[in-house]
Amino acid sequence: MKTVPPAHRIALLFNGGKIYDRGIITGIGNYLSSTRATWDLFLEEDFLCRLKGIERWQGDGIIADFDDPLIGEALAGSTLPVVAVGGSYEDERAYPKHIPYVATDNFALIKLAYEHLIEAGLTRFACFSLPEAQSNRWAQEREKAFRRLLQRDGLRGEVYRGLSTSAPLWDSAVEQQITWLQSLPKPIGIIAVSDARARQLLQACLTAGIAVPEQVALIGIDNDPLTRTLTRVPLSSVTQGTQLMGRTAAQLLHQMLHGMPSTARQILVPPEAINVQASSLHQPLGNPYVMQALHFIRQYACQGIKTAQVASYVGISRSSLESHFRKERGCSVHDEILSFKLTAAASGLK
Repeated sequence: MKTVPPAHRIALLFNGGKIYDRGIITGIGNYLSSTRATWDLFLEEDFLCRLKGIERWQGDGIIADFDDPLIGEALAGSTLPVVAVGGSYEDERAYPKHIPYVATDNFALIKLAYEHLIEAGLTRFACFSLPEAQSNRWAQEREKAFRRLLQRDGLRGEVYRGLSTSAPLWDSAVEQQITWLQSLPKPIGIIAVSDARARQLLQACLTAGIAVPEQVALIGIDNDPLTRTLTRVPLSSVTQGTQLMGRTAAQLLHQMLHGMPSTARQILVPPEAINVQASSLHQPLGNPYVMQALHFIRQYACQGIKTAQVASYVGISRSSLESHFRKERGCSVHDEILSFKLTAAASGLK
C-alpha cells in the first residue's frame, strides 16, 4: 500500500487586504491546483503583527512580500527555503541576497501607461507618487522609470509626491493636489503610481472643475475593482501580472523543496494589459462648452441626467449646446449620454 507523502507546511506572508497581494496568493493557489504539490498553507490576515519569532517557525518554506523591509529583517535568520516577491529595482544591489526574487517589472508598468498616454495624443506628462518611505520603495522605482522614459524622449515631466493619506492630513492633501493640478500646463497626461493615488487625484480634479480626460488624462496601476466603484469617472489602470508572479514563486519554492539549491536570481514579470476607461481617453477639444459638458456627463450619466441638466451646468441654452455638440462631436447631447451609459454598462459586465 502506497503511503501518502506528508504535506509541506508553507507560510504566505502577504496582506490579503490588498489586490496586489491577493493576486499573488491566487497565483500560488492556481499553481497548487494544477500540480501534485501538497501544501498546508499558513496565511495570517495581519501577518505584520505576528512576525516576531517567524525565523523559528517549524515549517518547510516561506513565500513573502519583500516590499516591506520588516519582512526581510524578520527572515534574515531563517534556515527555511524562502522565495521573495516584490517590486523590481533599477539598482540590482537593492534585491535581497542569496534567495530567489519574483518581481513585478516597475519600468514596464510605467512604460505601458506612458505609451498609452502618448497614443492618446498627449505631449505633456506628470507622475503622482507617494512620500518617500522604506515601505513604498516600489513607488520611488516607478518615479525613476518615469524620469528615464521622459529623459530618453527628450521631454520634461513633473513628479509630485504630495502628502500621505492619513485622516488628519486629508483636507491639506486635497488642497495641495488641487494647487499642483492647477499649476500644470494643459492638456497633460498623469501616471499615478497606484490606483489609490489615481483615485485621490481624480477626486481633486472633479472638486476643482478640471475636465478629465480633456484637460487631465489619468491612469493608475493595479486595476482594482474596488477603486473603480469609488470613482465617478471610470479609471484607466495597468493590470500587474500578479497571478503569474504567484505561480512563478510557488514553482520556485516547489523546486527548492525537492532539492534545487537556492540562488539569488531575479525573475521580472511584465504587466498583463491596460483596462482602458474614460479617465485616459483624451480627445483634443477646442470648444470649452463641449469640454464642460463632457466633464459633467462623465460624472453623472449613469444617474439619469437629461440634456437640459447638462446645458444648465454649462450655462448656455439647450439649443446652443446641441449646436456645439453636433459641430464638435457629430452627435447630440443625448447620444453622448447614452453612449457613456452603454460603455459603463459593458465595462461592468467584464
